[in-house]
This record gives sequence, structure tokens and C-alpha cells, in this order.
Amino acid sequence: MMQDWNDYRGALMAGIGDFAKHNPDVLKGLSTIEGAAGRSAKLEPKMHELIALAVAVTTRCDGCIAVHTQKAVEHGASREEITEALGVAIAMNAGPALVYSARVLEAHTQLTQV
Repeated sequence: MMQDWNDYRGALMAGIGDFAKHNPDVLKGLSTIEGAAGRSAKLEPKMHELIALAVAVTTRCDGCIAVHTQKAVEHGASREEITEALGVAIAMNAGPALVYSARVLEAHTQLTQV
């Protein structure tokens, strides 16, 4: 196992909560940006999360992988849909995206066993 994604996600959310206490305006700004991205409602929330996962892989962000894998599952994304989105990331980012795609699949396995 590369990482315990349930523990990592919990610790990450606690850390973000601590950051928000010290600098709430930054979190409020990020929330505004995230809300604006889906406001037109042209894409389903699941599609937003699949795009976010592809971006998370190409930027190599474990925090984004943990958060957006969980959100993708909550919006009904299947493992097959996630792997198709990751395939696009791999095509765009080659080897490093393949390595991080393995991390997303491990996160998916762990986060869906809760």
C-alpha cells in the first residue's frame, strides 16, 4: 500500500480547517472559485470531479486525489469512468500521470471501503 488514503484525507481536512482559522479569506476565495466553475451547470458534477482527478494526476497533488476521488464516488463515478479520465491524463502527461493514476486507484479502493 502506498498510502492510507482515509487517514490522509482526514488529516488533510483537519489541516485545512486549521489553516481556515488563521486565514479564512483565502478559503472563502477558493470556495468562490470552485463554486463559479460549476455555476453554469453545463457539465454534471461527476464530470467536474473526473476532470479534477485528471488535473490532480497531472499536477501530482495527493490532497486533490484524496478529495476529488471521494467527491467523484459521491457523484456516482465508477472505477471504469475514473480510469477513462485518468487515461486522458496519462495521454497528456505520460509516465508521471501513470504513476499518480495508480495512486488514485488505491485511494478509490480505500475510500470506498469506509
